[in-house]
Amino acid sequence: MQVVIAAALVACSTGAIAPSPSPSATATPRPATSAPSPIPTQAASPTGTGTAPPSIAVHYVAIGASDTVGVGALDPERGSWPARIADLLPAGATYTNVGVSGSLVADAARVQLPAAIRARPTLVSIWLAVNDLNAGLAPADHAATLGRMVDELVAKTAARVFVGNVPDLRAVPLYGDTDPEVLIAVVNAYNAGIAGVAASHGERVVLVDLFTGSAALMTDVTVAPDGFHPSDAGYVLIAERFVRAMREAGIPLRSS
Repeated sequence: MQVVIAAALVACSTGAIAPSPSPSATATPRPATSAPSPIPTQAASPTGTGTAPPSIAVHYVAIGASDTVGVGALDPERGSWPARIADLLPAGATYTNVGVSGSLVADAARVQLPAAIRARPTLVSIWLAVNDLNAGLAPADHAATLGRMVDELVAKTAARVFVGNVPDLRAVPLYGDTDPEVLIAVVNAYNAGIAGVAASHGERVVLVDLFTGSAALMTDVTVAPDGFHPSDAGYVLIAERFVRAMREAGIPLRSS
């Protein structure tokens, strides 16, 4: 793990971190092991009371890897952080999860992005970074591919897009043997690239800060027994950050 993270750090020192519109990734990401098996588009079943349904129905699509699928939750289909957001959608909304465990950003651009566009979303969440970081992909290459994904979503849908960044991985048990200074340098480089992608699209794309204060929240309660994925309690915290950002951007979510 330390070797590939160090490789990413070396790569980020050789070029700009901020995304550029056209470079191709220098690393060769591994292909997705299988086609996505998205949770079928379905009418959300919100609970509680809150904002009345808007005149335009909300169609929510979640793009991501194992954290988006819900690995680490007792019931991934209902316990993932996107599913928890879907529980707060207004009446008449739909929710589709196209996440695939193990996806790199290039995998998602090839497989998940077309499925997301076909769903004609009005709301999209993206959380794709840690697998790429673990694989040693240069931060600039990650940002470039993520940027092209977001460009296409903005051009081909009317969706507001919410992009999560990388938490403080120094507090995650799996990285216990990794040099913390090397690790945080790579995390910061990835997060600078992700922030650049979000900033390039104005109000259409919103950065969701999963880094600030995250180290203090990572305990054996919020991290699954595998020492890497969130537990149910961890997914609650992730959902809360996305929900806060969505509400601040005017997305009509109900009270829990």
